Amino acid sequence: MKFPRRLWFFGGMLFVFHLSAHGWSQEKIRLSHSALESSNAVWYLAQDRGFYKKNGLDADLIFIPSTTTSVSSLVAGDVQVANASGGGVASAVVAGADLVMVSCYVNSLPYELVVHESVKSAEDLKGKSIGISRLGSASDVAARALIRGLGMEPEKQVLILQVGGPAERAAAFRAGRIVGFPSPPGMVHLAKGMPLRILISTINFEKRFEFPYICATTAKSYLSRRRETVKRVIMAHIEASQFFKSRKEESKKILAKYSRISNEAYLEDAYNASAKLFERVPLVTRPGVEVQIKEAVGRKPGAQLRFEDMVDESIVRELEKSGFIDKVYQ
Repeated sequence: MKFPRRLWFFGGMLFVFHLSAHGWSQEKIRLSHSALESSNAVWYLAQDRGFYKKNGLDADLIFIPSTTTSVSSLVAGDVQVANASGGGVASAVVAGADLVMVSCYVNSLPYELVVHESVKSAEDLKGKSIGISRLGSASDVAARALIRGLGMEPEKQVLILQVGGPAERAAAFRAGRIVGFPSPPGMVHLAKGMPLRILISTINFEKRFEFPYICATTAKSYLSRRRETVKRVIMAHIEASQFFKSRKEESKKILAKYSRISNEAYLEDAYNASAKLFERVPLVTRPGVEVQIKEAVGRKPGAQLRFEDMVDESIVRELEKSGFIDKVYQ
C-alpha cells in the first residue's frame, strides 16, 4: 500500500518534533558550580530535575571547588557559565578579566564561625588562626566579616590561613593549626567527636550581610554572542529555586544525593537556611557588590571599577517584566 507523499512529509516533521522534544537537538553548554552544599542547589537541582533540558540545554555540569578556580576556568573558556561570588569576580575584573555577573540566587552569606570549645570569646581569638579555602573565596569573605562582627580586625588581631576545602580545614582543626573556620549552616552536625562550638553567625548580625554569593557569571564576550543561551540557564535556575523553596522533602533528598550526606539534622538546617535566602527575582545586590568593589580596588592602587562594569541584570529584568517569574511561582 502506498502512502501519499504529503503523509510522509507530515510524518517526518512529527518525528523531528519528537526528537527535539526529547532533547536530541539541544544546545551543548558547560556549566560549573562550586560546592555540594545547599546554597549551590539551584545548579545541581536544575540538572537533576531536568530544568536545563526543559529550557533547551544539553548541560555538562562540573564541580569546581572555590570561586577563584571557577573564575580562572571562565577566563580560560573551559566553562561558559559558572557559579562565582562577588569578591572573586570583582578581583578578576579589576585585574582585567572580561567577566560579568548576570544573576544572583543568594545575596547574603549564611556562614557560622566554628571554633574550638576552648574559645569562649573574641579575646580568645587574638593571635590565633582561622582557616579558609582560598584567598578571595566566599569562605575568606565570610571569615573577615565574622571576625569584624566580633569587633576584631582580620590579619591584625586574628590571622587568616589558607588551608583548602572542608576536609582540609577539618584536618587542620584537629591538628591544632587553626582554632576555627567559617562554615555553612548545619556542618557542625557532621563533626562528631570534635570539641567545637559556634562563636558567631552572620544570621545574628543586626543588619543582613549583603554579599553576592551564589551568582551566575559568564564572559562578556560570551554573553554578547549567546545571550539567549545565558537566558535559558537563568530560566532553569529560577525554576530550580522555586522547586527548592516549595518542595522541601524532595529537595532534601537531592541535597543528600549530591552532598552524600544523610545526617537528618544537617539536611534540615542546611535546607532551612538556603530556602529562606533563595531570591524569587535573582537580581544582584548593589550594596554587596559595592563593598566587594571597594575591597578589590583597595588592593590595586589606581584601579577603577563600577557596579555596571561587572554586573548585567538585563536578562533577569526582562524575565521579570515578561511575567515568566510570576508564572513559575504560581
